[in-house]
Amino acid sequence: MQTNTLSGGFDDPAIGSARAFRSVMEAMARPGTIQDIDGALPPAPLSPATGTVLLTLCDTETGVYLAGDMDCEAVRTWLSFHTGAPVVGPAECMFAVGKWEALVPLSNYPIGTSEYPDRSATLIVECPELVASGATLTGPGIKEQAALSLPEVAGFQANRTLFPLGLDFIFTSGTRIAALPRTTHVSIPASVKRVS
Repeated sequence: MQTNTLSGGFDDPAIGSARAFRSVMEAMARPGTIQDIDGALPPAPLSPATGTVLLTLCDTETGVYLAGDMDCEAVRTWLSFHTGAPVVGPAECMFAVGKWEALVPLSNYPIGTSEYPDRSATLIVECPELVASGATLTGPGIKEQAALSLPEVAGFQANRTLFPLGLDFIFTSGTRIAALPRTTHVSIPASVKRVS
């Protein structure tokens, strides 16, 4: 067992979770902006950003799906010890955590219902880096347009067509996060279209 399996939580849970929650809400309210977030030191392969998001948003009633290499004993033990969140399958989860390749296809996750569109999953996607370039983002919370390095475009475009149902996304890398709510339109930059 890794030494930080039962440690690595917030030093001061009230202050740490409040700061982290503010970062998550800012990222969701302003899609494409990259926010700093820290406070957790989870076991690998979770990044500090992913661990901090999980500590902030999860509790004993929050089903979490661990995709790919995230589903290991160290992560399960750390998540259970610090949040009490049960590990569940993709169809029952409120949060899914993993690298993009392990999380797809997106059809595996709940997208809400017409009566309860909020009963959908949020995918926490571990990325090698977060850069304010790549796909073009428009929609609520974005003044004109924003750009973000997304793992693909088609899946997010298809997700947007489901609105008001659909999935929300939080991207993590190191101690940074960005978000893509289901309300955001995603397109390929005009310069990329011209080249291809």
